[in-house]
Amino acid sequence: MRRTGLLAMSDEAQAVADPIGVVLVHVGTPDAPTPSAVRRYLVEFLSDPRIVDLPAVVWQPLLRLVIAPIRARRVADLYREIWDTDHDESPLRRIARVQARELEARFDTLFGHGRVVVRHAMRYGRPGLATVLDELMAAGVRRLLVAPLYPQYSTATTASVLDELARWKRGRTLLPAIRTLPPWYDDPAYIEVLAASVRKELSALEAPPPHLVVSFHGLPLARIAAGDPYEDHCRASAEALRCALDWPQARFHLAFQSRFGPARWLGPSTEETVRELAAGGIRALALVAPGFTADCLETLEELDRQVAKVFHEAGGRQFVRVPCLNDSPGHLDLLAHLVLRELGGWL
Repeated sequence: MRRTGLLAMSDEAQAVADPIGVVLVHVGTPDAPTPSAVRRYLVEFLSDPRIVDLPAVVWQPLLRLVIAPIRARRVADLYREIWDTDHDESPLRRIARVQARELEARFDTLFGHGRVVVRHAMRYGRPGLATVLDELMAAGVRRLLVAPLYPQYSTATTASVLDELARWKRGRTLLPAIRTLPPWYDDPAYIEVLAASVRKELSALEAPPPHLVVSFHGLPLARIAAGDPYEDHCRASAEALRCALDWPQARFHLAFQSRFGPARWLGPSTEETVRELAAGGIRALALVAPGFTADCLETLEELDRQVAKVFHEAGGRQFVRVPCLNDSPGHLDLLAHLVLRELGGWL
């Protein structure tokens, strides 16, 4: 029966006032810096066909019986070096939680308490995306924005989050209205926040390094050949950053890190790049990793420890790594800008 008059207006007003959910999705983290916790995480991560595209009948026994047990011990040691002992969690999980909390506080100020509910989720590990979506639905959220926090699109990151979202949808009877955040690799606001973070870090130094290395997570070349736009996105971000900083092309270096497995990956590698710079007489350099929206193992351990060590052992002296945007005010402003753009018509 069709409702009219004041009752219809009341229903419409209530629909408008229903809370909107925003989920910031990070790649993930183990629950503890222990071999058992890291092994669980690695099995989940490396079981994703977006990460390792091999037949399960071949890959799963090798992963569970050989690769994960061996790698878990070594990776647990690496996590232990960067673990946030004050909060007993990885830096990524702490930063992700603060990002969600502070972004929600911004929306509370703009739209009233509880109008936009922001949560963080992990593609691998806890809190899982499906769990967070279930919790938001139970809280009455019927409009959702799922935001993979990867500025540059890749099948291994953004597409994997969308796969997980699709799996969650298949298991439900009642589905909310869902939007997803597109990549923002060339958004002027993103480039300016990145540039500001570099300027801030280098302005505190008496003699800022003349060379800047821009390091992105690597990807197998086979993915690029299959049509993944990731390399194009990375190059576009890097060039936009170079222009924003007015950095000379000859002293600006694009590189790729975190190679895994025997396949050919995007290059040059970050380690090779800093080694060659040091061997060529460069004694000081700065490095920024624009693809990471929060500091994590790949930045706090791989870049700050391993890559810095390679540079120093090859003759380098000053290695300055610009922190990720994390929960900085500028990054929160950027996230608010990106989210609000996608919530058009809902608020």
